[in-house]
Amino acid sequence: MNAESDYIKTVFGLKLKQQRQKNSWSLQDLSVKTGLSKSYLNEIENGKKYPKHDKIILLSEAMQCTFDDLVSTKLDKNLTPFSEILQSDFFKEIPLELFGINKNNLISIISDAPKKVTAFINALIEISQNYNLGKERFYFAVLRSFQELYDNYFPEIEEKAVIFAEENSITIGKNLQSDVLEKILIEKLGYQIQSENFEQYGTLGNLRSLYIPEKKLLLLNNKLEPDQKTFIFAKEIGFNVLDLKNRPNTYSWLDFGSFEEILNNYYASYFAGALLISKTEIIDKTSDFFLQNEWKPNGFEELIENFTHSPETFYYRLTNILSSELGIKDLFYLCLVKKKNTDKIQILKELHLNHQQAPHANATNEHYCRRWIAVKNLQHLKENEILTDAQISHYKDLGFSYLVISTSQKNPFSDGSNRSYCLGILLNTQTIKKINFIKSPTLKTVDVGVTCESCSISNCEVRQAPPIRLEKDHFNQNMKNAINKIRKDCMGK
Repeated sequence: MNAESDYIKTVFGLKLKQQRQKNSWSLQDLSVKTGLSKSYLNEIENGKKYPKHDKIILLSEAMQCTFDDLVSTKLDKNLTPFSEILQSDFFKEIPLELFGINKNNLISIISDAPKKVTAFINALIEISQNYNLGKERFYFAVLRSFQELYDNYFPEIEEKAVIFAEENSITIGKNLQSDVLEKILIEKLGYQIQSENFEQYGTLGNLRSLYIPEKKLLLLNNKLEPDQKTFIFAKEIGFNVLDLKNRPNTYSWLDFGSFEEILNNYYASYFAGALLISKTEIIDKTSDFFLQNEWKPNGFEELIENFTHSPETFYYRLTNILSSELGIKDLFYLCLVKKKNTDKIQILKELHLNHQQAPHANATNEHYCRRWIAVKNLQHLKENEILTDAQISHYKDLGFSYLVISTSQKNPFSDGSNRSYCLGILLNTQTIKKINFIKSPTLKTVDVGVTCESCSISNCEVRQAPPIRLEKDHFNQNMKNAINKIRKDCMGK
């Protein structure tokens, strides 16, 4: 929405609506006074049409304002904060229609309560500044919301992966070799592919691939594992099959210029997951695993091995099908990292389906609960080991319990850092019926919190910080209770 004509139409519509509301007129009132149809006036106010000179005169005379009052692009002070937004790439870069939001409806909300909306936007800006929410983090937050809105399941992409496999006579699954996909990229899509020593370029040592569109050249880090190479090839095919023109050219570190690039990167990654792990097979085998009466960590590792050597790919693929196909609606996925020679735990990726689940990332440098199974795995992980375990995590302060399954491994691209992937399923009457091993004696129930700073577990043996946020909440509640008592005592006299 950065075109000048769109901006002018939008501003005119906002000013017309303001003038009409100053007169306490409805659209019907204005229609009667000007002879212009109600639908036409509505389109003007929504920024869809710009009236001709004679109609502007008619409108200004009816509302007793000047011609310049309407046609000037200078906004009323109540709407000034929106001038920058309206002239920026905001509406272009964030496709609001993905969320069922009509741009004109949003503008209407702004014009209906400009002071309140201005205060709200200013509050968001202040929060983003305090929490260092840059453009990148904002875009990824929008992407997560989009994924959660659709249960992280896109059947049209699933279908295109199946059609591609059939057309190229390949079998979806673990045995799909990288050289098969490489041949398709070269012979059918015109790619050049070569291995490269990225370490000679300094910080590029952690980069997995770089695509140079001018030459259709795909450069691969020569440290890549076979599964990593296969995923990159599948993702490149995804960009082409889904006809995603606007895309980032780096992986796994992303350099991007717009939200569309981030969204298209996600679509291509989704296609790769659908091509490498069969939806029907993972549904069948996961359902069978859930029907077992006993929790067995090695059984879950075998389940992963049925599909991939990458636990991360498997865990994320589960988020595509658990809600849509198995009816497990309330769940979360987290990817945590512990860097070498530090005790700090970070959440790199997260996804919440149905609603915001209990464990979640925070930007305040608080300490994530060391009783989480994913964190315990990270602490106990040995060199070149894959460690899987599970527990029932009971969030004492919130009253929720989750089955949490986690697998940890060393990340070969982060100089000795370790990663934990975990899937949490909210325990309710529906999920308990679907997962037989919930009552397995090998599955421990552990009281946990979200962060140490907000946790009330008094005897925690692994607490990293005092519960300062909780103490502040208690102080405020005690103040409220004391004030209420004073009020009651005074009213009783």
